[in-house]
Amino acid sequence: MQDVDLIVIGSGQGGNPLARDFAAAGKRVVMFERGRVGGTCVNVGCTPSKAFLASAHAAGRARRAHSLGIAANVTADVRAVMQRVRAVRDEWHAGVERKLADNHVDLVRAAAAFSGVRTVTGGGREVRAPLVVIDTGASAAIPAIEGLAGTPYVTNETWFDQALLPQRLVVIGGGYIGLELGQGAQRLGSAVTIVHNGPRLMPAEEPDAAEVIRASFVRDGVDVVLGAKTTRVAHDGRTFSVTLDGARTLEADGLLVATGRTPNTVGLGLEHTGAATEPNGKVRVDDYLQTACPGVYAIGDVAGQPAFTHVSWEDYRRLTSTFAGTPRRRDDRVLSYSTFTEPQLARTGLTEQQARDKGYAADTRTLQLTDVARGAEWNLDEGFYRLVVDRTSGKMLGATLVGYEAGEIVPTLGFAIELGATWRDLDAFVGIHPTFGEGLPSLARLFGNSA
Repeated sequence: MQDVDLIVIGSGQGGNPLARDFAAAGKRVVMFERGRVGGTCVNVGCTPSKAFLASAHAAGRARRAHSLGIAANVTADVRAVMQRVRAVRDEWHAGVERKLADNHVDLVRAAAAFSGVRTVTGGGREVRAPLVVIDTGASAAIPAIEGLAGTPYVTNETWFDQALLPQRLVVIGGGYIGLELGQGAQRLGSAVTIVHNGPRLMPAEEPDAAEVIRASFVRDGVDVVLGAKTTRVAHDGRTFSVTLDGARTLEADGLLVATGRTPNTVGLGLEHTGAATEPNGKVRVDDYLQTACPGVYAIGDVAGQPAFTHVSWEDYRRLTSTFAGTPRRRDDRVLSYSTFTEPQLARTGLTEQQARDKGYAADTRTLQLTDVARGAEWNLDEGFYRLVVDRTSGKMLGATLVGYEAGEIVPTLGFAIELGATWRDLDAFVGIHPTFGEGLPSLARLFGNSA
């Protein structure tokens, strides 16, 4: 048995900097990692997917340039694209390895499990600490579809290991991962069909926002099949046959399963330390990310936090503050996020319905991108900007932005909401003409015009 100051299980974007901080301060830190250090983001998420989409969207924009009078014959060197993606991924992974070593974090490359209260075993080591942080993330959820098991389907965890992309690709799932990779594959030359069992893509988003994304996909040539459940999958050694309810069958050379994520808690032995999981498998924590066992915390998506890297990073900052004696709640900051489809769908704060559910007298205005000069000038007018305010105080509560690089613009509103700004404050702001950001004060002005 070895006694240390901190144990971290998993090396994601929250536990990783926490371990380095403790070690840099002279504390004894042991980190357990069963896979590649860096977690989902570095290895199978943000880093490789955005490197992949950099190539895909460059190709897509070039093809769409015909509306600007530019004729482009675009050919994608997919092998070179995938090689670059892996090179970027490996560079970031190496950076994580280097930082852990430079800060003298004791890294145990093995699966870990609790063997007692605040006691963890793995890789032939048994370690005890007053503080234990679970940062094990989540993995691709595989649905119970007849015939799927045993076929060479891919998930986001194996997608980037492909040397080439399939000529015909079926994507099962209409969420963020399936949409980003599906559109990317289409723009790089695959013929893509996205199958989703719901009536619209991205069911957590507002219907008209999701519809902008669907229409753009169709414009790219993606076949979007909604309201269809996949009932059977077969593979004959070369070709997939994907059967939908209603007896329609799709033939494809590749199959991407993107039907959600499941928390990595199986085998953790949480019961040995007094912690527990929710019915969906996530670690049960309180408002301060602590489990039922004092001193044992869970962060990121394994704790049911929104599955974004910046949330895991903020969880690290929350724990740092809590351990320093100034506790922070798990939901004490405005949440902002974006898809990296094209156009992007970006959100911050509350939707109108979420605001009403919280008791606000919510009011909403929407500005179409056709009314933003930059959108017309660049022929990038797909989408809209929407702002939600509290009618009583005028404070901004949330926003949905759908459009070109909307994810670069939405943090401005998130920051304003965090500061308690009103729509009048935004109206008074002088935007730069002609930029997409200029649309934000124009959007706020709609509240005054209708007063």
